[in-house]
Amino acid sequence: MNDWRVGTINKQEIEVSRLCMLAGQIMLESGAETYRVEDTMLRIAYAFGAKTAESYVAPTVIIFSIDRELTTKTIIKRVDKRGTNLNKIALVNQLSREISMGKWTLEDAYARLQQIYREGAFYPDWLQVIAAGSLSGFCVILFKGSWEDFLPGLLIGSIGYFAFIILNHLTRLKFFAEFTASILIGILSHLSIYFGFGLHMDKIIIGSVMPLVPGLLITNAIRDLMAGHLVSGVSKGTEAVLTAFAIGSGVAIVLHFLK
Repeated sequence: MNDWRVGTINKQEIEVSRLCMLAGQIMLESGAETYRVEDTMLRIAYAFGAKTAESYVAPTVIIFSIDRELTTKTIIKRVDKRGTNLNKIALVNQLSREISMGKWTLEDAYARLQQIYREGAFYPDWLQVIAAGSLSGFCVILFKGSWEDFLPGLLIGSIGYFAFIILNHLTRLKFFAEFTASILIGILSHLSIYFGFGLHMDKIIIGSVMPLVPGLLITNAIRDLMAGHLVSGVSKGTEAVLTAFAIGSGVAIVLHFLK
């Protein structure tokens, strides 16, 4: 039974707030849209008996409060780590729907969220590298490159994305990792043409940098803007522009010095 007595901040309220914050943190760190994070947190809060709850989410912060007649409990959580893990988003979404249907207790739901939070990437790094290489190779063909450029694009795309993963893990500076990876891609593309391994350097470069292009970030920025979340939409759009600038400037430096 939910205990929401007026004028007190009880254990139930604290536990619900903690549950909602963890759900929001998982989704935001995994690349979910702002409005989806807010909706999930509020759905969970109302399912466990909250009468009035407010959630504000930005790319780097979550603010959540449960309002009462005499008291208000507000929690602020800074989110520094952001990535892409659509599997975690789907799991939290599914859990929130099941909570709304009354299938989970508060303690069991929190334990399940902790389990989801501890899970690593849905796909291991080596599989991501293979997928990135395959995407690069076929993007070379998509952008009207020849089949002689397919294998160089596949190999260079794999190496470039592997360098991005390693540098991102070491430095935690996403833009630096993308900038350095794009320089490496440009150098390897130039060397492949120099040694006769491929025909069109521009097609190889374009295909190889495609795994670094912030497609999900651009999509989320547009969806947040359309949903009225202007701060989050503009922030994500700016991050996408900076990522594109890092990729483009890295390739431009190579082309300038090796032309």
